[in-house]
Amino acid sequence: MRPRKSVNVAALVRSPEDEPSRPNLRLRVVGVGVAVLFLVLVLRLWSLQIIDGKSYAAAVTRNQVRVVTVAAPRGEIVDRNDTVLVTNVPEQELLLSRLTAVDDPSIIGKVATLIGQTPAQVEQSVKNDRYSPYEPVPVATNVSAATVQFLQAHQGDYPGVSVQTVTQRTYPQGGTTATHVLGFLGDITPQELTASPHAGYTQGSLAGQSGVEEQYEAYLRGVDGSQALSVNAAGTVVGTLSRRAPQIGDTVVLNIDTGLQLAVQNDLQAQILLDRKTPDVNDHNKLPPAINGAAIVLNPNNGQVLAMASSPTYDLNEWVGGISSTDYAALAASGAENNNAIQGEYTPGSTFKLITATADLQDGVYSPAQYYNDTGQFTVKPCNGAAAGCTFRDDLGDPGGEVNLPLALAISSDSYFYNLGELFWNGRGTYGNDAIQNVAAEYGEGQNTGIDLPDEVTGRVDSQPERQKLHSEDAAAYPNTSWFTGDNIEMAFGQGATALTPIEQAVSYATFANGGTRYAPQVASEIVNPTTGKVVKTIAPEVTGHVSLPAPVRDPILQGLEEVISNPKGTAYADFSGFPTNWDLAGKTGTASNPGAGTEPNSWFVAFGPNPNPQYVVLAVIDEGGYGAEAAAPLVRNIFDYLLTNPVGGVKTPTASSPPTSGLPASNVPFGTPTTTTTTTVAGSTTTTGTAATSTTTTTTPAGG
Repeated sequence: MRPRKSVNVAALVRSPEDEPSRPNLRLRVVGVGVAVLFLVLVLRLWSLQIIDGKSYAAAVTRNQVRVVTVAAPRGEIVDRNDTVLVTNVPEQELLLSRLTAVDDPSIIGKVATLIGQTPAQVEQSVKNDRYSPYEPVPVATNVSAATVQFLQAHQGDYPGVSVQTVTQRTYPQGGTTATHVLGFLGDITPQELTASPHAGYTQGSLAGQSGVEEQYEAYLRGVDGSQALSVNAAGTVVGTLSRRAPQIGDTVVLNIDTGLQLAVQNDLQAQILLDRKTPDVNDHNKLPPAINGAAIVLNPNNGQVLAMASSPTYDLNEWVGGISSTDYAALAASGAENNNAIQGEYTPGSTFKLITATADLQDGVYSPAQYYNDTGQFTVKPCNGAAAGCTFRDDLGDPGGEVNLPLALAISSDSYFYNLGELFWNGRGTYGNDAIQNVAAEYGEGQNTGIDLPDEVTGRVDSQPERQKLHSEDAAAYPNTSWFTGDNIEMAFGQGATALTPIEQAVSYATFANGGTRYAPQVASEIVNPTTGKVVKTIAPEVTGHVSLPAPVRDPILQGLEEVISNPKGTAYADFSGFPTNWDLAGKTGTASNPGAGTEPNSWFVAFGPNPNPQYVVLAVIDEGGYGAEAAAPLVRNIFDYLLTNPVGGVKTPTASSPPTSGLPASNVPFGTPTTTTTTTVAGSTTTTGTAATSTTTTTTPAGG
């Protein structure tokens, strides 16, 4: 056995002269060290070339290649007749590399001179943080062909400058056609960018910010492409290495009929202007301010929105290329950006009597054949906590006398509905003292309708829980949380804290018109691939609720609504004088008081027909427009005059063999319009229309409701 060698500590600290030489051991130690270092070097080279090789190669390539996004053209928006409402026009956009602008500041002055801007404007564009810091920044749009040709010939003098083709929104029927329905584009917000991290958006992307453009953004935006540009050390583009073509967005087909839409919005604006010049004979000949308004046409059998207009309005062209801060401030101050059809809240007045009448007959509170003596006022004791009671008076023009339910609706007897409000509160019915609110909920009032447009506002139906909710949100504005008999009476005829949107009330009357099925209103009909013509998505009618309307409930109410127009005592009889009797219409006026001394009432009118199988519901409201029969009813009459001679057809699906067209189909002269007509040319299409507001006979006789 060999003896075990041990470590000799003394030998380790001896000087070399005292210790025998051991060259083999030292060579082995050095060899191991060299081998370790060599192994580390090999591993590092392997890591650089094999593991990280692609990333380093890409880094080098990035110094030579600039990959830019090519925005996809947005899909078109067309109406039910294949008429193009929104499309695209190609434009040349000039871009400047941020890196070049930093390395060579003189390029800013050169570019400014080239495009007719100041250096400060170009510099502001370059510093705009809405664009990615790794891509060139747009500094000018709609660049002329001459400028593009000059750049191509003098590219070396403009390092970092490039030109790309982009598309801008354009409106063949004019930028004021269906403005609030179509909506506009704007810079994508940080919140939207965060909410859609994988949708392909960048800081410089445009996205729909209102209307159909926002609602159907996912279909309209398409799929962006890209191109790899070869650049030299100075940042000058010297060629295109590769390109991935963008995919155009889908076509959104609307239920809107453009001819009807133009008639509705023109009539709405004309009536508001006329209303401001017409003294209110019921209020010391005061001129109504007619602040704003809305008009809607629905198909009650499926919820299709055939037309929708809001006033005031604006021009969508203001948003193309970006709206200026001055123009946006003016737009916001005017309230024109607001879509009053789905965002305006108005006290409904007598149009709410449909709800109370339905609750009455469902509950058996007061027989439709039973007469009530309308003396012109209604007194209840005690009332709202006061033992002395309070007195409610009929509106001006209410003829009063002995009335049953149909006649009470026809002449808009307030006392009749005051009586119903008290009977419900005192427990006459079997459905409880909140039966009216429950029926309102069945009709969809105080709820979102589910319309396919963004930012719909929810109205409210007055009740004690609603007042408590409002008080918790704003105690100063809504100090009263109590609920007494007088409150129930006011609610029963559409006053108090009740405030509804026009679309809610249109849906309510559409539900009654079709026999009790509540549909979500729908602006769009289908989504179509523009390349293949294949229907990507069909937007089928959506049932959102039901109202029980058996014949004993529906028939007396329908009779009363028909007599609003056909009975000489009806509140809208004069407005529809001369209208064809074979087109049986039913409707309801509404004159809703507004809070505050000296304010004019809201003017409402809603009608449906032709009965017994109604195809249209037409609603109009004018804020502080005066009596329903004097402002809103003439407007609705004008719309029905148009529908008489221009019935709405079915929805046409655009195909490759039958693509959409920018031409607007010719419309017929509305019923009752004088033969003198005006011819208007809109973007290459000719439309013949009658003189505004000439087909309506307007009464100045005070009319209730």
